[in-house]
Amino acid sequence: MSTRELFDLDAELGSEEGDDDFDEAGASSKKVNGGENGVDDSSEEEDEDDEDKLREEGAGFVVDEDEEDEGEVSRRERRRRKKRKNREEDEALDDEDLDLIGVEVAPRETQQSKYKRLKRGHKERPGRARGVDNIFSDDEEAEEEVDDRRRPGMDEFADFIEEDQFEDEIEEDDREVGQPGVSMITKALQVSGLDEGAEEDYRAAFGDGTDYDWALDLQETADAEEEGDGRELQLKDVFEPSQLVERLLTDEDNIIRETDVPERLQLARKPFKELDISEEAMDARLGEEAAWITKLLWPKKRLDSYFEKPFRKAVRKVLEFLNLEDYEVPFIFNHRKDYLIHAPSDMQNDEDEMGAPRDARPERLLNQSELWEVFDLDLKFRAFTEKREALQRHYDNLKSIHPDITDPVIEDLVDKAVTIEEIQELQDYLHFRYSQEMNDVRMESATNGTQKRANNARNLYDKLRSGKSSQLAIAIGITADDFAKRAEGSMLGGHFIEDPPNKPEDLAESLAEYPETGATLLRSAKLLYTQELQMNPRLRRFMRGSFYQDAHINCIRTEKGMRKITEDHPYYEFKYLRKQTFLDLHGRPELFLKMLKAEEEGLINVRIRMANYDDFRRKLYNHIVSDNVSEVSEMWNSLRKELVDNALDKLHATIATGVKETLRARCEDELASRARDAYSNKLDQAPYKPRGSELGSVPNVLCLSHGKGQRGDAIMWAYVENDGRVLDSGRLVDFKLGNRERGIPDGKDVEVFVEVCNRRRPDVVGISGFSVETRKLYKDLQEIIQLYDLKGPNYEDQDGAEKTEPLEVIMVNDEVARLYYNSARAAGEFPKYPPLTRYCIALGRYLQNPLAEYASLGKDIVSLPFVENQTLIPQEKLLDRLENAMVDMVNLVGINLPDSYDDKYMSKLLPYVCGLGPRKADRLVKAIQANGDEILSRYELMGVSLQEDKPLKAAMGPKVFQNCASFLWLPFDSSEESSDYLDNTRVHPEDYELARKMVADAMNMDEEDIKAEVDEGGSSAVIRRMVRDDQTDLIHELVLEDYASEIERKLGNRKRATLETIRAELSEPYEEIRQTFAILTGDEVFTMLTGETKESLAEGMVVPVIIRRTFQDHIEVKLECGVEGGVSESEFPEGVGSGRQAPRDVFTPNQVVRAKIMYLNRKVLTAQLSLREDLIRQPAPRLFEHTPGDWDEEQELADKKAAEREKEVASGRPNRVVNHPLFFSFNSAQAEEYLGSKEPGEVVIRPSSKGFDHLAVTWKVSDGSFQHIDVLEMNKETEYSVGKQLRIGKAIYSDLDELIVNHVEAMAKKVTEIMKDERFQKGTKEDTELWLTNYCEANPTRFMYAFCSVPRHPGYFWLCFQPGRGQKPGAWPVKVIPNAFEMHKNIYPDMTALKNGFKMLYSSKGGAPPRR
Repeated sequence: MSTRELFDLDAELGSEEGDDDFDEAGASSKKVNGGENGVDDSSEEEDEDDEDKLREEGAGFVVDEDEEDEGEVSRRERRRRKKRKNREEDEALDDEDLDLIGVEVAPRETQQSKYKRLKRGHKERPGRARGVDNIFSDDEEAEEEVDDRRRPGMDEFADFIEEDQFEDEIEEDDREVGQPGVSMITKALQVSGLDEGAEEDYRAAFGDGTDYDWALDLQETADAEEEGDGRELQLKDVFEPSQLVERLLTDEDNIIRETDVPERLQLARKPFKELDISEEAMDARLGEEAAWITKLLWPKKRLDSYFEKPFRKAVRKVLEFLNLEDYEVPFIFNHRKDYLIHAPSDMQNDEDEMGAPRDARPERLLNQSELWEVFDLDLKFRAFTEKREALQRHYDNLKSIHPDITDPVIEDLVDKAVTIEEIQELQDYLHFRYSQEMNDVRMESATNGTQKRANNARNLYDKLRSGKSSQLAIAIGITADDFAKRAEGSMLGGHFIEDPPNKPEDLAESLAEYPETGATLLRSAKLLYTQELQMNPRLRRFMRGSFYQDAHINCIRTEKGMRKITEDHPYYEFKYLRKQTFLDLHGRPELFLKMLKAEEEGLINVRIRMANYDDFRRKLYNHIVSDNVSEVSEMWNSLRKELVDNALDKLHATIATGVKETLRARCEDELASRARDAYSNKLDQAPYKPRGSELGSVPNVLCLSHGKGQRGDAIMWAYVENDGRVLDSGRLVDFKLGNRERGIPDGKDVEVFVEVCNRRRPDVVGISGFSVETRKLYKDLQEIIQLYDLKGPNYEDQDGAEKTEPLEVIMVNDEVARLYYNSARAAGEFPKYPPLTRYCIALGRYLQNPLAEYASLGKDIVSLPFVENQTLIPQEKLLDRLENAMVDMVNLVGINLPDSYDDKYMSKLLPYVCGLGPRKADRLVKAIQANGDEILSRYELMGVSLQEDKPLKAAMGPKVFQNCASFLWLPFDSSEESSDYLDNTRVHPEDYELARKMVADAMNMDEEDIKAEVDEGGSSAVIRRMVRDDQTDLIHELVLEDYASEIERKLGNRKRATLETIRAELSEPYEEIRQTFAILTGDEVFTMLTGETKESLAEGMVVPVIIRRTFQDHIEVKLECGVEGGVSESEFPEGVGSGRQAPRDVFTPNQVVRAKIMYLNRKVLTAQLSLREDLIRQPAPRLFEHTPGDWDEEQELADKKAAEREKEVASGRPNRVVNHPLFFSFNSAQAEEYLGSKEPGEVVIRPSSKGFDHLAVTWKVSDGSFQHIDVLEMNKETEYSVGKQLRIGKAIYSDLDELIVNHVEAMAKKVTEIMKDERFQKGTKEDTELWLTNYCEANPTRFMYAFCSVPRHPGYFWLCFQPGRGQKPGAWPVKVIPNAFEMHKNIYPDMTALKNGFKMLYSSKGGAPPRR
């Protein structure tokens, strides 16, 4: 918060602002007439706006710079005096203030000159128009002049205002004041007659008016600086702070940008102090840290035991690279890989490894993902050591003030602590045990030059420790720490516990002093000893270790969870889970994270406890009880056990909470690592490789999509050149294949597609979309390519013959394209293209460069699913892991710097280069642009120019260059002498001389030959000669082992793997080493087009399907996800097919029914289903199995019975259960509420209020309309069973399925038929009659009729008619019955018969037959 915010320094109305207002008012009369409605009309002045004249006239007005500078100081001083004067007036004490502090003030005269107010008023003071001489003067100067005129002898109202009173006041107001408010306060105190002591008290309470002078002075200085001329304009003066943060332009960002340390290292180490220790201390620290990390990582490695010491050495070396050299992980992995590999030759030189077998093969000790893990653990170790150093510092400060204090717990355990948790426990113990002494330490510590006030109040335990309670606690016979030592087995020798001669109650009574009693003293001693046990770090450490060895995880459902977690709920798999060990969770991190998620939602409680807690407690009893046998000893032992129980119960809860959080973090790390690995696999793919082309070459791509593929949707296409340019695009509407045998031509846009393919000659056609209709388009494209003989690129086979294959069509992963095509970035890049065309462009880019496509997403990458339950990982942790994967892959591939730095699309990869980041990548780009957009050598990145007369701006410092140099490559141009072949390779500049020596040796060049070549062509001349003579194969004849041995012997550096890299790069610079482009598998295509996974859609599931078409022997259906399915005759429901009801009489198109998936073909996106009720009723198999004892079946059964009882209570009658999927224990209102969101025709079977021999069937007639049917059960075997005959009116059915199909669904079919008729009106009867009246008014001779529903009587409709204009309207009721309509007791099978029947009935009753 700035000083400006603390003080209101704006002038009140009536100061400078008032003067301005007055001046403007005085001049207003001249402006009013200048234009209409008081608007100044300056047109006349504009006509006279001649520049020469203005220059001449203004020559005398403008003050020279020198004069202005001379007057600037005086103006500032006057402004400062004016502000100080105003503050003095504000701070002067009025009557109320003086009365508040007890100062008696003589009352003022009631008669006061009104001219005093006139003197102070601004608005009432006549204005003085400014002359030409002071037209540019400051407001403050003008005000000073006005004030000067107020003084005696200069006031124009001097003869009018009373002199004596006015002069005194002028003198008082204009007096210079040294300190604001001091004179007034001092004067008030003098008047009050306070003595010196009272005056001092007053000043201590209210101050003397100078308390905030420092802040006011600072503000004045800041104001002066802001108003000063020539101050450099900064970014923070132009942009908002949030904008600077977003654009990485804050001062902190600039420091990161300029500091010569890799950006990611700076950001990661930001929370920690910089390591500034001696070389010996750093060596010891690295050794300790290597052992600490090895202890954590080695159990995960599946290596033989003799690799443990080499593994620790490798970890130690990586830590040196990270902390001493500031190397990033990609650099270590690529250029220090020799230290990550254990070779047999290493065993010969190390006596510690003599036990290893001689035939052992080289073994990679650390892979790249483990290097990132070492990097993370290094940060955690920094946090741990800082916490430990703070603890040691506090302890040392304590001992410096109290030399007599020596705590064996701190001194023994501080070096044994291995986690932050243990250090925190020691810190808590220190403040608990020495709270009063730590107050003294705080009092001695200084902050900002002021002493901290110590907390002199003693806490409860300090008071207990200094009283009789401590003596009683000592009588227990063993200290808390000795008990902990005995428990962990670290106490040497025996320790016998002696019992006091008196009982605990008696001893307490003897020690108690009034007003304390023995009972209260004993209670206080218990509290003190229990707390000492609970706070003892040694006991906590021992108990935590025992906890981890044998802990059980139990899930206890809450009342809310009992109702909400049903059998189809994703949390049901652990609703009654019990006794899960940490080993059971191995490989299933998502399970525990889902448990914690359910706990956050209040559905379950996750309880972690020691499996053998009671045994553990009983064992600890042996370390605290005495061996004596007597009544007194029994009482003391009973007290000791009670104290142990109390302490252990509290410790158990505390440790369980810590274990839960630790386990959460480990599960999140494991799940995030899985996401990272999955992301790495997606990144590890080269561009699509057409037949015959080299791996890594970029194809020309034609991509198509019709989105959801609905009827009428056009097919959009885009052609993307291999350099990323979109050269062509369009839309295809008529793209249907004809039938040549029948003479049906192809759609006209088929020829357009063929013409585009022949003209553009794409290497591959990509296709994707949002529905399963995309697969049909995929098949159509393949057929068109075959019919029109469209070919792909030409290539040579192994024999050298030129060949060509049909143009290939592939399904493209569209997860990036879906995020891109509707984004602001897409609209900015391609504003003229429709979204679906941008989608096609993104598909083409993915085929050309998957790495760049994923990198372009930035932080949106977390939106893509890489593993199941990915949402359980914190976003920051997930993003960090995914960015690590991107960093690895970008540095594996490398970046063509000249082509990428100024390309908006490819430059997004630069921040992922080793050593760089968003800020340093920005600096790199700007430096290259400042150097003329030219870069001839990698060394130019450091500002080292190959040309002496060409100064360069450095893009980075030596450390950053060391990290990133080999991952930024420059194309080799043999025609340019300055072009270095090695700049086009993965060889690091530090190894250039080694590479040149290898080339010279391979070409058998002696020193004279090398010198001649170098003198003539520069340092890279030898390699240029090898490339020019095409002799790169000679490099493979070198024996690299000899080279490596010589280098290690002379220089002490391991270079065996580096030599292999040099040899490979000299032969094939920056060879593509990624995997080939990943073609989508059948399961991946299925998920992409349907949105369903193996878990969400599988065989055996019951799903809703839509009837498409019905045939005598099969039914075609469609799943909600778009998968097409079929139901064979054998899977028809009972009573349908095989000589009984035809499928078309039972099912109608677009009807939604439930079906069971029997077979799912994910490759062709089809399914076989069953409509048999007996199969649908079978419960879906559980997807999880539990070992006996892990699942609380008794609790599960009890909850199900409780749920049934709850339903009975809610319905007010015994809960009748009918074994049918449509049966629910609903009343009529609940049934209507349940069906409210369903489709018309949906049914609910429910208990009837008429008794156990009735059922009720509720079905949805239309939106908001439901019909309740009473079903009488006959021939019931038991009271709760369903009758063998079900009667509705006169109709009798054998079971519920027959009733639903032949009664309810038959009526629903007829309701749909009448409501879809052209004569049906959606409004009420009155609305329909009004419509008929209007129609007949327009058509006087016409007879018109229409149907409308009867809302109060679902299943009934009105047939309203109007014989003609002026005729009396009428309405006949129509009842819907199964498979027919009933009107006037006549049955009509369909709407045509109903309409004809109406006409005949109307004619028979004497009316004219209706006609249109």
